[in-house]
Amino acid sequence: MTKNTNNDYYNDVASYYDEDAKLGFEARANVNTSLDRIRNDFRKITTKYKFKNVLEIGCGPGFDVHWFASNYPKANFTAVDISDEMVKLTQKRLDKDSIKNASVSRSDERSLVKNFGENSFDLIYVYFGALNTVEDLDQTANEIRKLLVTDGIAVLTFVNKWYLRELFVQMLKLNFKIAFARLGKVWGGYSVDRFLKSHCYSPARINKAFSKFNLIERKGYSIFYPPWYNDHKVRNNPDKANRLWEKDQKAQNTGLWSKGEYTLFVFQK
Repeated sequence: MTKNTNNDYYNDVASYYDEDAKLGFEARANVNTSLDRIRNDFRKITTKYKFKNVLEIGCGPGFDVHWFASNYPKANFTAVDISDEMVKLTQKRLDKDSIKNASVSRSDERSLVKNFGENSFDLIYVYFGALNTVEDLDQTANEIRKLLVTDGIAVLTFVNKWYLRELFVQMLKLNFKIAFARLGKVWGGYSVDRFLKSHCYSPARINKAFSKFNLIERKGYSIFYPPWYNDHKVRNNPDKANRLWEKDQKAQNTGLWSKGEYTLFVFQK
């Protein structure tokens, strides 16, 4: 368990995502082509690894646990989210298709070992930065390590601290507060009118937190390709979208890989 736990912090995060669910998060995500492209790449990387018992942390409305459970019926999937409303949406999605090899419950990272036990999963994945809202990244890394079996895999994605494209664009617009928002100790999230206390992490900080793991691979997203919140820039122009996506792929072998909107890491216990 995390020492000196701040329950108010987690209650605020839960309330934020409860409200997000009611404001149409699911419907917005369903029509976002950039989210879909990035999500599919997350899945492509994840499915390279063998798994039988899988945990998703921060499942949101259940897009991914539903997809995995549907496509891998011989594996078992457990999903958790801090938001009651997101858990309800996930359960509804699973029930609709009578999916029996997946379950969902409300939890944050502090209770996972207590709820499921050590050495319970051979794969843990976190998509779209749920770990940016944990209070203690080092402690969370230890919890994930306890949950995994020996040689188990963790596929983890993070909102990146050093997102150069956004930094330069907002500086040119003279929006200095937005330009440097990710560089502080606390980040307020994506919304301009709703504050979410969270943290953006550099690749160095992530590697430090997960230093007891072996780093298998890493990747950056939306380096040149627009971030998901600018999907309108490519939604009706698939040729442009493909060109920018390919530029991102070529950037993986350069220092620019770590300067996109998201980073992905594959760690092995």
